[in-house]
Amino acid sequence: MRRPPGPQPILWRVRVLIVEDDGDMRYAAAAALRASGLAVDAVGDLPEADETLFVNSYACVIFDRNLPSGDAADYVRERRARGWAPPVLFLTARDSVQDRVAGFASGGDDYLVKPFATEEFVARVRSICRRAGQVRPPVLRVGTVEVDSARREVRHRGLVLTLTPKEFAVLEQLALRDGAAVSRADLVESCWDEMAEPASNVVDVVMAQLRRKLGEPAPIETVRGVGYRLRDSDLA
Repeated sequence: MRRPPGPQPILWRVRVLIVEDDGDMRYAAAAALRASGLAVDAVGDLPEADETLFVNSYACVIFDRNLPSGDAADYVRERRARGWAPPVLFLTARDSVQDRVAGFASGGDDYLVKPFATEEFVARVRSICRRAGQVRPPVLRVGTVEVDSARREVRHRGLVLTLTPKEFAVLEQLALRDGAAVSRADLVESCWDEMAEPASNVVDVVMAQLRRKLGEPAPIETVRGVGYRLRDSDLA
């Protein structure tokens, strides 16, 4: 007998925006976050940020303080005054106590001084994304599948699986829905950046890889006309 799905939480959106005018820095920061399984959009200045924020929602926005059109702290302060809520991480070479205090006072949630270690940058971004998301257990369990988001570790029937960052991100989204179906479009929005097309086969490719690694009976089920869901394969 298959257990009915529980409440359907909103997907934890692991999509971030980087606003950085230095092309090399912007590329490196985006690459590091994508390698950790996050979906990333990146722009070079505040007018582009305005356009992107109008279209998309983000779990976190990362701003360089010094941008061609002005200080990002002033931009964030103005948006906060209008009720804008996403968490903000400032990246800057300004390292005085006064600068850090001003960054927090303008509505920033974290402040990282350049140059910085890539590992620390990724850890800080993931941390403020989690704080902004829904309350969630440290380990997600659906049947014999366990997803440990903090350790970036997946176990199936007690065995640790070796997954790519994208495979982990997709499986994490399925586990968050606890048996409810997740559409391809939702998976693309949560796990890929804006260059991915929902109609492409990127989701199908990752699903095939996950099913191969999870083995039979496969706990990932295709829901015709909808998308995919993670189920307890022992109850199938």
